[in-house]
Amino acid sequence: MWAGTARKTLLRYLNSLNFSTESLTQCILPKSVKIVEVGPRDGLQNEKQHVPTDVKVALVDMLSDCGIRHIEVTSFVSPKWVPQMGDNSAVFQAISRRKGVCYSALTPNLQGFEAAVISSADEVAIFGAASESFSRKNINCTIDESLKRFSVVTEAAQRHDVPVRGYVSCVIACPYEGQIKPQKVAAVARLVYDAGRG
Repeated sequence: MWAGTARKTLLRYLNSLNFSTESLTQCILPKSVKIVEVGPRDGLQNEKQHVPTDVKVALVDMLSDCGIRHIEVTSFVSPKWVPQMGDNSAVFQAISRRKGVCYSALTPNLQGFEAAVISSADEVAIFGAASESFSRKNINCTIDESLKRFSVVTEAAQRHDVPVRGYVSCVIACPYEGQIKPQKVAAVARLVYDAGRG
């Protein structure tokens, strides 16, 4: 239901720009949208209170049971930097995998990618930021440096035949820089896309 409401809202807004509904539907709106549930990773990683492994497993299993087809289970990062994700391998080993569900993991570097492969992640994810400040505070490197790291991951993924999903943070605004220019978002999105093409 919410998807239909969102579509109507988008069409109403774009119609206010004097485009015809027919041209908008054919040219702008995709035939399908892939939704990836990142709650088990992004939703839990900043929780101050430790979330037990069995609770994380139960969350992933419930998401699988309710029909979600793409779930980002965890991230393979150093527990020194993200203690909440320190049980990443244990969570992957304990979840009940459902047929037709893609279980992915965030892998910001080659070490994380290798751990995800050992844990049988169906897909790995990399991300860049359209904000230089966010990139430095979140992954301790510049946007350019992050993209170089990701190219190593995508090359390894191609060798192992593991799909890579790329995404960009701060596409509208950054908590440190405020509003982000669309041109910056487009440039970073292109670089992330190109990194996945090899």
